[in-house]
Amino acid sequence: MNLDEIAGEYQTLVLEGCDGVGKSTLGARLSTHHGFVVVHSPKTPDHLDLASRYRNILAGTGRILFDRCFISELVYGPLHRGRSRINWSQAIDLAESVIERSGVLVHLTAPPAVIHQRLLSRDGEGASLEEVCALVTGYERVFSTLTDYTRVLVLDTTTLEPP
Repeated sequence: MNLDEIAGEYQTLVLEGCDGVGKSTLGARLSTHHGFVVVHSPKTPDHLDLASRYRNILAGTGRILFDRCFISELVYGPLHRGRSRINWSQAIDLAESVIERSGVLVHLTAPPAVIHQRLLSRDGEGASLEEVCALVTGYERVFSTLTDYTRVLVLDTTTLEPP
């Protein structure tokens, strides 16, 4: 299934993967060509309830595309803070809410060396190759668990061209 087919079939898309994998690039294309409203999930202060934030967004109407969301918290939280602010029960509930909203989770992936090089090219610096490997492994683990509860599409962005 290619990106245009995915965009035509679903009302809600969750693009997830580590920094540099192509979420924003693909999100911008899907917004422009398929009318998705992009919800970019920036760093959220610790005192805010993340699960409620995402539930409120999912309760809205229209075509929504998440450029990072609750899944990233399950990966980055443990690596950067030693814990996630989203538990598995909440994550599964949110994933089911995406599906109920005619949506799908899209796991964007590429080899760690490709992602690392993109980060260096884009920012002039970035996470070490070891950290990128840990993030890629973290996403694989999280999506492996979520596939027991919901549909996950995997899209390799190795050949993705920058905007």
